[in-house]
Amino acid sequence: MFAEYIQAALEKAEYEIIDNPDPYYAHVPGLVGVWATGKTFEECRKELIVVIEEWIVAKLQWGQSVPSMGGLTISTSAKEPIPVA
Repeated sequence: MFAEYIQAALEKAEYEIIDNPDPYYAHVPGLVGVWATGKTFEECRKELIVVIEEWIVAKLQWGQSVPSMGGLTISTSAKEPIPVA
């Protein structure tokens, strides 16, 4: 489910070139705080994948909901803790 969610987030990602040593910038609308930069488009995209993964893990660890993305949801049961490392 994580891979499909990440793919859906990447499909919604918005990219732009900014005035920065890492000129490629990307963010995912609807995922607050999820953004990345890179020297190339591909480097930026790879970093964005890592950021999305870490963001999902943090949300789950903090017991916060993960918003739906492309019709996909990631949810946990309050009764069953999920170990994430």
